[in-house]
Amino acid sequence: MAELFSISGLSTLLVLILLQAVLGFDNLLYISIESKRVGEEGGKASMVRRWGIGLAVAFRIVLLIIIVSLFSVLAAPFLTIPLEGIFEAEFNLQSLVTLFGGGFIIYTAIKEISHMLAVDHIEHTEGNKKKSVFQAITMIVSMNLVFSFDSILSAMAIANTRNEAGDIEYQVWIMAVAIILSGIAMILLADHVAEFLKKNRMYEVLGLFILFIVGALLVSEGGHLAHMKVFGYEIHAIEKSTFYLVIFVLVVTDIISTKYQKRLWAQREAEIRSGGSEHAAAEAAEAAMRGKH
Repeated sequence: MAELFSISGLSTLLVLILLQAVLGFDNLLYISIESKRVGEEGGKASMVRRWGIGLAVAFRIVLLIIIVSLFSVLAAPFLTIPLEGIFEAEFNLQSLVTLFGGGFIIYTAIKEISHMLAVDHIEHTEGNKKKSVFQAITMIVSMNLVFSFDSILSAMAIANTRNEAGDIEYQVWIMAVAIILSGIAMILLADHVAEFLKKNRMYEVLGLFILFIVGALLVSEGGHLAHMKVFGYEIHAIEKSTFYLVIFVLVVTDIISTKYQKRLWAQREAEIRSGGSEHAAAEAAEAAMRGKH
């Protein structure tokens, strides 16, 4: 515990908090989307987010201790599929959890996007197939554990020292404090993210596509961990830098598209009011857009 209050310990803690913040974005997005399934009556969605994140933090610390204690055992493959030229893989626990978790996230994103396209009345989409509080919290905790593997292993690569014998010792206390602090930050931010998505429904589609990419990232990472080959082609993990570049491009594209759509709507309304004059409509739309800013 004393190592936490040293200069090196505090520096490591700061790096870990930043790491948890970056890796926790996709988790926070999933929590916001999943929690709305219980409905907003009586603050149930907010309660689900708080309990879900709180329990997930506790389980993440337990998982951290298990992974540190049994790292070599968890990393060892226990299922090998040797269909050379067709399908080859060496699965360990981490690769299986990552693969199934990523697959489930992709399924969730596709299901929600399909529902948005099929629904008759957009204002009624939030009430679709409501879940109980217990179901929502269980899903949030379960998916948080899937996201945990990546963040814990990344933290272990940073928070470690070598003893006099040259063996690696992991700084569990520092990693646990970083997990707790990042969990508190997520609790504070979760309601704001959910409220933003509720007020800006067009960004919910963006969030679901980001969630889809997160699922693809996890599937590729799971395949890489399992040394998977499909028809002789090896599966490689998507680089985090590539992932964040794709997210950046998606967000910028969505912002520009949204502003352009608003301008088209304003021009169409102005054209109707001006009796069909395109020039007058364009001037009115420009004035309306300036007035909004």
